[in-house]
Amino acid sequence: MEGLGFFTTFILIIVGIILLRSIRQINEYERGVKLRFGKFHNIMEPGWRLVLPIIDTMKKVDIRTKAVDVPEQDAITKDNVTIRINAVLYYKVFDASKVVLAVENYQFAVSQLAQTTMRNAVGSISLDELLAERDKISTEICKIIDEATDPWGIKVENVELKDIKLPDEMQRVIAKVAEAEREKMAVITKAEGEVEASKNLAIAAETMAATPGALHLRTLATLNDLSSDQSNTIIFAIPIEVLEAFKHGNATETIGKVISKTTKK
Repeated sequence: MEGLGFFTTFILIIVGIILLRSIRQINEYERGVKLRFGKFHNIMEPGWRLVLPIIDTMKKVDIRTKAVDVPEQDAITKDNVTIRINAVLYYKVFDASKVVLAVENYQFAVSQLAQTTMRNAVGSISLDELLAERDKISTEICKIIDEATDPWGIKVENVELKDIKLPDEMQRVIAKVAEAEREKMAVITKAEGEVEASKNLAIAAETMAATPGALHLRTLATLNDLSSDQSNTIIFAIPIEVLEAFKHGNATETIGKVISKTTKK
């Protein structure tokens, strides 16, 4: 009886050790893929779970969103411009069983797929489209990768192009184009200003011509502005009629008429 009791105690201890070693903790952000005798059994939810040695095996899968830095890639655009481009990829696991059973190393597979898709997408568009429509291209790359990774149980949430590096020669060409565009806009703006100024001057001339004494008042206002100058220059306003008199040789008679008109006014 004593030997039987000892044997029973030994068995209980062994069973207890096996049970303790069979307990696995699965965190809230993880899922466990359980295989029994090498075959898929079930997906284990968070908490303490029992995994029997030899009979069962379990692999934990992190279901949190992951950010993958896609390395810099040399790519050639549709118009044969060589660039270097990199991106960041955001994805998460939505089916832990497929991640384990359908692909060997899903992280490596997603990274390689992202690199290939990015090069292919850049090769199908021109440089101007790439620089002007980065968001649209990112969306297209995200859609392509998401469709390819669905059988792996992976959901691609977003793709963002981080940096686009151009050759030095191309940067200089783009800078020259931008400078030419700015000069073009400056010339157009200046020309539009001249047109507006000429219209306003025409309106002012018509107004002064229709109003007696307006031109004389404008002349006096100009003299008033010049009087603020600290120089010793003295300016006299001579009517146009006087200059015409000198031209025709009857200056004395014309000057007298002008003085008479000024005195009457």
